Amino acid sequence: MKVSFRLLSLLLLSSCSFNGLYLKPTRLPELPANKDKVTITTRSKNDTNVVEFNTKTLQPTFLTTRRDTMTLDYTIESVQFKSLSGNLLNGWFIKPKGVTANITLLHIHGNAGFILTQYQAMIPLLKHGFQAFVFDYSGFGFSKGNASRDNVLLDANAALQYIKARPEVVNTPLVIYGQSLGGHLSAVVASQNQSLINALVIEGAFSSHKDIAAKSAGFLGRLLVKEKYSALQALPKYTKPLLIIHSTEDEVIPFKLGEKLFAKGNQPKLFYEIKHPHICGPEFYADSIATKIKQMLK
Repeated sequence: MKVSFRLLSLLLLSSCSFNGLYLKPTRLPELPANKDKVTITTRSKNDTNVVEFNTKTLQPTFLTTRRDTMTLDYTIESVQFKSLSGNLLNGWFIKPKGVTANITLLHIHGNAGFILTQYQAMIPLLKHGFQAFVFDYSGFGFSKGNASRDNVLLDANAALQYIKARPEVVNTPLVIYGQSLGGHLSAVVASQNQSLINALVIEGAFSSHKDIAAKSAGFLGRLLVKEKYSALQALPKYTKPLLIIHSTEDEVIPFKLGEKLFAKGNQPKLFYEIKHPHICGPEFYADSIATKIKQMLK
């Protein structure tokens, strides 16, 4: 009896541990009430971002390392909106300068970091006539609440409803662009809201929570992880244009999981095989991705 109880306890603990692997948010400290602005510095493989945030509106101002204001090729409007869970979320509506945006992208990002480390994925597409809305899930960045798989689905649905109602979006095609965990999530959101969108792009996504758990922990991961919702179950219900992008050099999400997703999708659909690391498509292939999206919308 003691052995059985210990085994059950181990399984329960392992299950909680596995289910916690999917979300690794960067949570920013509470903003000081006695200051109008706060500066946050992030470092990536390419550069260092120094950003000054208004503590009331969360509006960002990008600075050089010498603290001079940077001139960008796009504008950012920081907004706050309510998730369906009730949590207050932070998002950025990004528009290109000097280009008339005629397509809107709703970016649903991966499982880690926050808006400042994720928004850059959409920047290479702006010059091709896209505007983009990026946002943080509950518990990420300045967004309130706790990060959970239940909450991220509510958050993504709320982001879609928010951006769809914006005046600048009403007369443009709306495309969901999901990456990694956000790619898996976007399949579910798209299938639930087909009347609100025109197309779906999934890059570097896993096919199901159980499939990606099995990558790191074999049958035990598949056994212990609760599915909750699945792109594999959602895609057969989605009937609008679909573009799946996956790199053969992706070491985070196996290429075969992208192929598995594609097999579940309905026509019209296209699989775009690329190179380079995980979810670097827009960085290296912005021209061709933009062209493929536009072709889907014709």
